[in-house]
Amino acid sequence: MSAPASNISPNVNPSALSEIEDMRKMHVVVVGHVDHGKSTFVGRLLHDTDSLPNGKIEQVRKNCAAEGMDFEYAFLLDALLEEQEQNITIDTTRIFFRTKKRAYAIIDAPGHKEFLKNMVTGAASASAALLLIDASEGVMDQSRRHAFLLSLLGVKQLVVLVNKMDLVKHDQATYEKIKVEYSAFLQSLGLTAVHFIPIAAKHGENIVTRSDKMKWWQGPTVADALDNFRHEDDLTGLPLRLPVSDIYRFDHRRIVAGRVEAGSIRPGDELVFQPGGRRSVVRTFEDWPGPESREVAVTGDSAGFTLSEQIFVERGQVASHAHNQPRVGREFRARIFWLGKEPLQLNKTYRLRLLTQNVQAVISKIEKITDASTLESIEASSVPRDSICEVIVRATRPVAFDLHHECAITGRFAVEDAGRINGGGIILEARSENNTREGKVTAAERTARSGHPPAVIWFTGLSGSGKSTIAELVERRLFDAGRQVYRVDGDDLRTALNRDLGFSAADRAESVRRASAVAGLFANAGHISLVTLIAPLAADRAKARAALANHAFIEVFVDAPLEVCESRDVKGLYAKARRGEIAEFTGISSPYEAPESPEVHVRTDKLSTEEAVQLVLNALDKILQSKAEDWEV
Repeated sequence: MSAPASNISPNVNPSALSEIEDMRKMHVVVVGHVDHGKSTFVGRLLHDTDSLPNGKIEQVRKNCAAEGMDFEYAFLLDALLEEQEQNITIDTTRIFFRTKKRAYAIIDAPGHKEFLKNMVTGAASASAALLLIDASEGVMDQSRRHAFLLSLLGVKQLVVLVNKMDLVKHDQATYEKIKVEYSAFLQSLGLTAVHFIPIAAKHGENIVTRSDKMKWWQGPTVADALDNFRHEDDLTGLPLRLPVSDIYRFDHRRIVAGRVEAGSIRPGDELVFQPGGRRSVVRTFEDWPGPESREVAVTGDSAGFTLSEQIFVERGQVASHAHNQPRVGREFRARIFWLGKEPLQLNKTYRLRLLTQNVQAVISKIEKITDASTLESIEASSVPRDSICEVIVRATRPVAFDLHHECAITGRFAVEDAGRINGGGIILEARSENNTREGKVTAAERTARSGHPPAVIWFTGLSGSGKSTIAELVERRLFDAGRQVYRVDGDDLRTALNRDLGFSAADRAESVRRASAVAGLFANAGHISLVTLIAPLAADRAKARAALANHAFIEVFVDAPLEVCESRDVKGLYAKARRGEIAEFTGISSPYEAPESPEVHVRTDKLSTEEAVQLVLNALDKILQSKAEDWEV
């Protein structure tokens, strides 16, 4: 996926991209062993680049005096006095500043072992990293662990800052010893530091200005090194990846909303939504409070847009251009850093969060485990806390993804257990599904194969009310959207399965029972079943609902006045019934008991067919999304 930008985003003006490059903040993560001076360094960097808000340093000095404490630059980052007392930065903090060249977002990631989870979160969105090592203490376990994590997260641009050089009297030999030792370790991880810069953050030495006490250092200052970093998180030139976050409905418009994670999008682009493979063309950009006039949305932009054809799109799908789509599958090989209190278990169901996708998944195989503290291999049947593992992940349904080296943002995921994020990982390799499992095919497996939960939509109403017309269009929309769907029509049943039945109350009840049984069979196979049957008696419909209680059930009352239904009577059935030629005809000589609380009530004498179809699809959207949360392997 490293095709030239000209092949991927032909409509983006190169000069416009250059302006975007200049204006976007570059994200850099700061890591290091606890007490090696990260907060002091970042505080000093803010001060020396004149990036502090007016009066901020005076306020902090005043707070320190009130507490009887000496001023420290680290306190500029500590939002709470309690954190100052702990001398530990707990939360990942984003600090914004700019040099003469560009703007930055520094991610100050905690170094304490208990807060490694935050460090993973912080590093996950960074283009580059600054890693601090205390010159007086040397390379520590956390120093090694953080480098390992950076390698896992794909951060390639690394500068090591050998801090507190004032405590070793600015000794070059001490600096060189740390450089040799840590360079060898980085090489074992496949990492190479761009620079090892000797600094004394407390005194501002080699941060923005050169140190008079380390004239032996001829390399760049930290500010110089930052300005030489490349914008590796600028993914505008990569293939389009826009995860759908929501669908909004205003008037007649259905607005697809999401954030452009990679690439660019403009009106007229044909999009493919995966999983599912449904296609449509971007019609307009829309934004509150009105239509958006921009011509293109690029990486990092939030976009709301309409489509020329109203296909079925839902949260979690990833929009791309047809010529360069993400991978779609249920299995992949991944590298996971596990932080959960309980070990990562084989075949236990976890939540997999990838972009806006949220699916259940299991670890089907553990291939390798590495202790994050010692970096030694572990032999175990589960993955202990603070360990790195290479595993096979199997989701309950297809997901859209990229390999991490192809597109980092769509190649990363989080693992949730009991409502908490307990691990993060990167996707290394796509895998074919294992089709050698034995035993009974489960409902969950059928659901995963279909790509959606099953459901039954029961259309009831007088003859001529519009049941079949609406159901046919709903079926077409769902079929075109890649859904497994089948329509069970009352007239079709009359000529086959129900040909032995008449129109007595008992026969009508049996007709409803058989229709619900057929619909249940299709639902059991993972389909969305559409039943169009008059089913005039409420008791019979209640029995059908009860018989289908294991599936999502939507009752659609297709309602129209009797005179309207008669006017639509192309078969002449109402006329025959009024002449007495048809006995027990619903609405004329036999009663119809209207549903009291249907899920959908459609007045076809007041709504267009398109509006009626959309009401049904909206109800289905809602129930399928709620049911999707309950999928299991």
